Amino acid sequence: MTAPGLLHASHDPVTSPDPLDPLTRLLPSSPASAPAGPLTTAARLLAESLLGEMGNRWLHTRGVAERAAGLAAPLGVDADLLTAAAWLHDIGYAERTVVTGFHPLDGADHLTRGGWPVRVAGLVAYHSGARFVAAARGLSEALAVYPDERTVLADALTYADQTVGPDGARVDPVSRYAEMLHRHGPCSWNARVDADRGPYLRAIARRVEYLLSFTEAGALP
Repeated sequence: MTAPGLLHASHDPVTSPDPLDPLTRLLPSSPASAPAGPLTTAARLLAESLLGEMGNRWLHTRGVAERAAGLAAPLGVDADLLTAAAWLHDIGYAERTVVTGFHPLDGADHLTRGGWPVRVAGLVAYHSGARFVAAARGLSEALAVYPDERTVLADALTYADQTVGPDGARVDPVSRYAEMLHRHGPCSWNARVDADRGPYLRAIARRVEYLLSFTEAGALP
């Protein structure tokens, strides 16, 4: 897996950092034990350029990236890919990316235009049950150009998002979901699809927590 900067040999430090560039070396490593990989490094720079001045949106993004980085090793998934997707999952809220007003799709489309790997764009497009809201909003066809990955890694991204609150603090999935519904309101798209999206997110939390329970005991099933 390569970052878009390595694919296009660009020297733009915002979208495609050179791993040897002084700006890159100043970035803290991903919160996982291993140093940040090329995707993670590029993803953090892009996310900060888009969301860094957006207050709680940036705090939430940082918290989700930290959470994802910590989940990768216990779940046995690609830490660079997962952490990169976590940094990028909410870039569709940035004004520069907004086209449809549906942030998972706008974020994925922005990544595609920037030459990011389709797997990263797909993880962003479908994170946290986005397909349910897309269907309600008539955007399923637009979302379907991206791969809907049903893997432990995709579950881990959603779990990271659903265990970090708006201010970046760790929360449990039930509290996070309840807070989101309250914040968006009873007439929101999220509320309209609650009957389908709520159980879907709870199932992901159960799957991830089940796997984590085995790693805490010393072995995956």
